[in-house]
Amino acid sequence: MPTRDRLHRILLPAGIALLVGATVGVTPSTGATSGTKADTAEAYDLVIRRGHVIDPKNGIDDVRDVAVKGGKIAKVAANIDTSATKQTVDAEGEFVTPGLIDLHAHLFSGPEGAYANGKNGVAPDGFTFRSGVTTAVDAGSAGASNFDLFKKNTIDRSKTRVLAFLNIVGKGMAGNPAEQDLSDMKPGPAAEKARQYPGTIIGIKTAHYEGPEWTPVDNSLQAGKDANVPVLVDFGEPRPERPLKTLLTEKLRPGDIYSHAYSGNRGELGEDGKLNPAMQQGRDRGVLYDVGHGGGSFGWRVAVPAMKEGFTPDAISTDLHITSMNSGMKDMSNVMSKFLTLGMPLKDVVDASTWKPAKAIKRPDLGNLSVGAPADIAVFANQKGTFGYVDSFGFRLDGTQKLSTELTVRGGEVVWDLNGLTAKKWTPTAKPTDPVGEH
Repeated sequence: MPTRDRLHRILLPAGIALLVGATVGVTPSTGATSGTKADTAEAYDLVIRRGHVIDPKNGIDDVRDVAVKGGKIAKVAANIDTSATKQTVDAEGEFVTPGLIDLHAHLFSGPEGAYANGKNGVAPDGFTFRSGVTTAVDAGSAGASNFDLFKKNTIDRSKTRVLAFLNIVGKGMAGNPAEQDLSDMKPGPAAEKARQYPGTIIGIKTAHYEGPEWTPVDNSLQAGKDANVPVLVDFGEPRPERPLKTLLTEKLRPGDIYSHAYSGNRGELGEDGKLNPAMQQGRDRGVLYDVGHGGGSFGWRVAVPAMKEGFTPDAISTDLHITSMNSGMKDMSNVMSKFLTLGMPLKDVVDASTWKPAKAIKRPDLGNLSVGAPADIAVFANQKGTFGYVDSFGFRLDGTQKLSTELTVRGGEVVWDLNGLTAKKWTPTAKPTDPVGEH
């Protein structure tokens, strides 16, 4: 990104200084004058100026300033007065969006062997903010019997807002044989735990089942109904006894979510190379579709024809875990860039990464820049060049655009700043201050 001078000095004409009869000072953070306009201007904590704001909920797709105060969005408008603002950031030429919602991640890290308190999960703060994610939804790593441990060790200790789909399996994603144990897939305990943590447990998850029974799906739907939350389905091993068409056209309710929509692992693509008609039939019924890229669940052979048929995702997500982040998936901004490469307009990519997932999990307070909403904001540069994007099966598709996260704000606090947009410029006479972060 080109280096620019981010400090804008406002010089007070001498005549006005004589008129007010006061000695005029300059605030160190913004260079604004005191004793005049600053007396009446709103004292914002942060204003991100001159960025191209994309806020699908509020229909904004234009250059705007975004003001933050007290951890909330205070104003979105053209040319906000920043004379009393503590911190300004010049985002000219960049895109400003609500903080991203990653609808599918695995964040229950620990000493065990799988995803439930296991080595495959990741601590969220190290992998969310750097790609613009401020809310990450764990996709069923924990079940009713170990959710409290997940809450204590991850949710309560993270700056990232961590929400969760609760696994219908009481032990969560503890690997086999635990995830095949039908006796541990009871809807009652799952619904009870979801009701205990409304707004944090935002849905029920079923995943990885290999048997012929519909029990995991049926019990998840019952728990979802009882707790009034949606169900997220990773359909597991394909079986002729439970075809995809039945799941999408008979089992799932409007608002339920089918994950790994572009995997091709469960019949999403027909032998004719076209999208399985059941996918659109499910959408017509109100079923939502999640990317859930992961380490083995996104293929160009499915995504390219599906997008040509106009089958776009309702939620762009990562399926973040230690394997996916070190292979083709990488991070949220990389997955979003793949959909730009597939021809999806940027405003639609942002919608599927912010407002649409917020609605899907019944959290309309998130994924938007409405006044009073949490000040969760992401700033992106859209780089131009040649970039290689790899799917889950080792195939590369080249693109000409790449989103790079410049700045992430969570609850009004800058938590990621790639190029030091909020930092003071160093000079040989600069005095050292305390280090940023932990010593």
